[in-house]
Amino acid sequence: MTFEARPTKSPTRTRALDSQTPMTQKSLLSFFKTPTTSATIAGGESSLPFELAPTEPTADLLRTPVKAKNDRGGSFSQDSPPLFSTDEVVLTTPTKRKTIDFDDDPESQKETRSVKKFAAAVERLSINTPVRKLQLDNLDNDDEDAPPLGSRRSSRVVRRIKYQISDDEDGEGVPASSTSTKPKRKSKAKNDDNDNDGSEYEAPAVAPEDDFMDIDGADLDDSVWDIDDDDLPPSPTRNRSASVKSQPAPLPLPTKPETAPTKSILANIFNKSAPSPSKSSASRPALMLKDDKKRERAAKFEETNSGRYKWLLNIKDEQGNPIGSPDYDPRTIFIPKEAWGNFTEFERQFWEIKGKHFDSIVFFKKGKFYELYENDADIGHQQFDLKLTDRTNMRMVGVPESSFEYWAAQFIAKGYKVARVDQMETALGKAMRERDGAVKKTSAQKVIQRELHSILTAGTLTDSGLLTSENATYCMAIKELTREGAEHLPTQFGVAFVDTSTAEFNLATFHDDMDRTKFETLITQIKPKEIVVEKGGLSIRSIRILKNSLGVNTIWNHLQPEKEFWNSLDTVDELRIREYFGKDVPGTVASECWPTALQQMKGSAIVMSALGGLVWYLRSLKLDAELLSFKNFHVYDPVRQASTLILDGQTLTNLEIFQNNGDGTEAGTVLKLLNRCVTPFGKRLFRRWLCHPLRSIPAINARLDAVEDLMRVPGFMELFEEKCTRFPDLERIVSRIHAGSSKMAEFLVVLATFRSLIDTASRLSSYTDQFQSKKLATVLEEIPDLTEHLDYFTKAFDHNVALSQGDIMPYPGFAEDYDAIDDTLKELDAEFAQHLDKAKRELKTTKVVYKDLGKEIYQLEVSNKITVPKNWKKMSGTSSVSRYYNSELTALVTRLQEARETKSAIMKELQGRLYAKFDENYQDWLKAVKIIAEIDCLGSLSKSSSALGFPACRPEFVDSEDSVLELKSLRHPCVIPGIASDFIPNDTILGGQSPSLILLTGPNMGGKSTLLRQTCVAIIMAQLGGYVPAEMCRLTPIDRIFTRIGANDNILAGQSTFMVELSETSKILAEATERSMVILDELGRGTSTFDGYAIAYSVLHELSTRIGCLGLFSTHYGTLTTEFERDPNVALKHMACQVDQVNREVTFLYKLVDGVCEKSYGMNVAHMAGVPRKIVDHAELMAEAFELKQETKREEEMQITRGTKNVGQGMIMDLAFLLSRVAKDDDDSENMAEGVSRSNSSNSDHLPRKAGALRFTKEQETRILRRIFKTMANI
Repeated sequence: MTFEARPTKSPTRTRALDSQTPMTQKSLLSFFKTPTTSATIAGGESSLPFELAPTEPTADLLRTPVKAKNDRGGSFSQDSPPLFSTDEVVLTTPTKRKTIDFDDDPESQKETRSVKKFAAAVERLSINTPVRKLQLDNLDNDDEDAPPLGSRRSSRVVRRIKYQISDDEDGEGVPASSTSTKPKRKSKAKNDDNDNDGSEYEAPAVAPEDDFMDIDGADLDDSVWDIDDDDLPPSPTRNRSASVKSQPAPLPLPTKPETAPTKSILANIFNKSAPSPSKSSASRPALMLKDDKKRERAAKFEETNSGRYKWLLNIKDEQGNPIGSPDYDPRTIFIPKEAWGNFTEFERQFWEIKGKHFDSIVFFKKGKFYELYENDADIGHQQFDLKLTDRTNMRMVGVPESSFEYWAAQFIAKGYKVARVDQMETALGKAMRERDGAVKKTSAQKVIQRELHSILTAGTLTDSGLLTSENATYCMAIKELTREGAEHLPTQFGVAFVDTSTAEFNLATFHDDMDRTKFETLITQIKPKEIVVEKGGLSIRSIRILKNSLGVNTIWNHLQPEKEFWNSLDTVDELRIREYFGKDVPGTVASECWPTALQQMKGSAIVMSALGGLVWYLRSLKLDAELLSFKNFHVYDPVRQASTLILDGQTLTNLEIFQNNGDGTEAGTVLKLLNRCVTPFGKRLFRRWLCHPLRSIPAINARLDAVEDLMRVPGFMELFEEKCTRFPDLERIVSRIHAGSSKMAEFLVVLATFRSLIDTASRLSSYTDQFQSKKLATVLEEIPDLTEHLDYFTKAFDHNVALSQGDIMPYPGFAEDYDAIDDTLKELDAEFAQHLDKAKRELKTTKVVYKDLGKEIYQLEVSNKITVPKNWKKMSGTSSVSRYYNSELTALVTRLQEARETKSAIMKELQGRLYAKFDENYQDWLKAVKIIAEIDCLGSLSKSSSALGFPACRPEFVDSEDSVLELKSLRHPCVIPGIASDFIPNDTILGGQSPSLILLTGPNMGGKSTLLRQTCVAIIMAQLGGYVPAEMCRLTPIDRIFTRIGANDNILAGQSTFMVELSETSKILAEATERSMVILDELGRGTSTFDGYAIAYSVLHELSTRIGCLGLFSTHYGTLTTEFERDPNVALKHMACQVDQVNREVTFLYKLVDGVCEKSYGMNVAHMAGVPRKIVDHAELMAEAFELKQETKREEEMQITRGTKNVGQGMIMDLAFLLSRVAKDDDDSENMAEGVSRSNSSNSDHLPRKAGALRFTKEQETRILRRIFKTMANI
């Protein structure tokens, strides 16, 4: 329907008008501050908001009498008639044109205006309302020529896009941008209950720069465009009760628009009442201001819904437990029965889902948008400034469907869970289902069916658009055998964790000490983003380790024991009943089809319980079937004592392997230095390599040989990088294809990538003749032949069409059902052509064509000069043509739409078939990916080795009885030698013919900690299979590296610095072996001088005598060097420096030299740090007095011993102990001769010993005797 309004030239006013200065169109539009042009609003119906665009000027000017000019360049008078008079309105209907003319003016007939959009705006405007801004945009455009929705020409000015109800998707919202002039057609009202409940909201958008004037856009948004029935003053004939507000009916649509009465039209234009022409314009209601409108809307909303949602003020879980209760479950919410009774069907649909996922942000699909309600809307408004509105009985914000991944990622980054609710049918699909009688028509079917599609969390992401990191992201379930009051005792853990992006499950179980060393190591290696535990299932120590090791954004999920966190029996039953791994074969054990790793762990109740908790949680996220059916299970050992170098959690932290101790990033870490992989799956594999460096000499040398070949043979790595750098994350995409969630574009990319992979592997194999190692040749030969698999998909469908259109077009014969529906569509095309010919013959013209406008397709477009049959229904039109449907054409269109819907369903099913066929060979795909990842890791080691500069060497591994570590001219690997580099290399020699321990002294800031760290990093690099930044590296494989570096307290665990220090030292003494490397930095500094010295002495003596490991022990206790100066297993070394005592300045030389540093030069460092000179001088006097006392005491001891050389208290104690053992062995021999049992002798042996006294093995006693003899020989 089209309204046309003309300005009036009433004969009764002619003299008065002639006596006044005529108000031209230029002055009129200047009054509105808009461009001076003539405008025509073309046919078709639309909804607000809208935009009027300038058109080309014409010679005919709109004239209105005025008396004076205003300051804006226009002319007006308080006594002048309204700018647009109601004396004459022209109504254009789909069938005829009717003019309502009070004062007909023939000269104005040329100036007719189609004002459908304009009338809708004027409907809300008073005559006296000052219009601050009016925009004209493409007024005379036909609907088919309108610009695309949301098109923009500039991004300087920001405005809002309003999303409002349309006829799309059963009355769901579509955006109505103020930049779009495409008219909307009214369609038959659909009954989606409260889906039509005012789905209007605003979101940020960018507006064209040239469409804006100098008036505040925010004022315009809320005063002109953002007005609906709720904003208007109530009509005397309209009931505005709360019940009506809660269930608003669709806006009335005229059933016979061509006969609509004049009064109704005028009433619509002037706020539901048709004023007479003589009625004073001042009596009409004025437009509310922005703030007034918002206050009135808020008051109405509060009045209507305050009682309906009062239960949200006192939140309880489903069981009625309030927030703060130990049993409170944040995942659910209690909704009273009376609330359910007041809900509309749409609200009921929403709260049935939200009530079970109250801790998640629910993105609720409505048409082309996702909407958030109530508490979720508040979060969206507060956190992300989304426009908040209240038009569905609930507070609401919304985002377009196309930007879901962006907004979901924003919420997930803030630590929220995101629940995605999708529509399970379209409006057409619903109509077809109801027509076919698939369901009974109940009240619940008034809304489109929606279901929970998925729940997205930081630790369980699978979609490519949400995965922002190439690193693996884990969700971990933990089961601990806890006993009340047994915190100080060893415990056992069962752990199951999964990387959902690759569907890789890992299972682990281990016994742990009271400090949870292995558990801490596991957490440090994996760094899970999400934790699943049963309520009350973890000990306090374990919880503290998790909180200390993980970030604040880690998601914790507390499940109910047994009911949700299953026991082992329930887990086995669930895995069997759900048939995740395939159907049971009669006559076989149900678990025979299970993955090998899962069969190995089936007997461990604690592991199966942990897996049960993880499976239940994945099921709640709708991820269990797609992940478990991949059968990608592995057994994980956090320490791998038998085959790898063990790096526990404390060592990984102290050596900054994965993250630095400054800002927690990878900058400056060993991983950043060495990981130079070019593929995402290669980078993840290299991280696992770095967690577990090798210990087997043949395995290390094989990897070193391959690295050297890659460094020596040119062309191989260049070709590999050229081809593989562009590879997508194949490992993750293969997993998504298995789950059926991959996009068609990704599937095509995977097929093309595997084709390129096979070609690249073939070309790389040509280099194997130049390799000296067998590893690379063997790896390349193991790549499976994927040609046959890829050819199947090449012959199945047209890849070019699928890539360009996103649709699968199978070749004939591949899918019979697709061929059948395709034939049906061809027949329909022929019928449409026949119908068009028939219409041309009936109308006796050839100027009849089909026209598609939105969903109204195949409209017969006919010139307005041609008379059409009366039974033809006009659907749309312009000033020159009209478009029609007839009964036969309507039936054809319906058949076509149904056929297209069927074809769409078949195409989706075809996509699933192709994915299933691809998944049949997933083992071959994954094997090829893993081989490329391994080559990538070897290439990373070769590139990092080449980048070390000179000197750099290949490490030499020796298999000897005694541990050996020889490093010459070693520098820190992060320092590359060059012109600007002044890093001082050092030699570190331990074991073999040299002492196994170095007692290191030196000034503060002298480089002791750097020396300790670079020695450990060199060992890791050597056993990883790369070069070492040294002139020479020779070592025996190290089984474990222990570190005690830095002074850190543990506030959360209630431990002081000294307590943490001794706790770590205790683990070293309990687990270190003669093949271990131990680093102790300034042990004993956290307590008094004498206590600290005594502990440091005892620990160093234990490492030197009983354990016999390699190690570096730095200290500032000068007397400790005196005690061990005769110990053959301890070498005394220090970091050299030069001291200027006059200026109190220290020059650090950073060179490791023999001997003991005289002082720590703390006063000099204090002076360099800016401590006041007076305090430093006073401290120096006190230090001299203390040293004098110590020197006097030492001289007195020398006089007592008469100048004998000091062999150390430890040496004397060891000799006394061995002599006591010899005496007791003699007593044992006498007892046996007398017939006394060995057990009694053994018991008597324990009597004089204190509890906890050391027991030495024969090898340890031999080592002590050798040490004593060496010392005596030196004396």
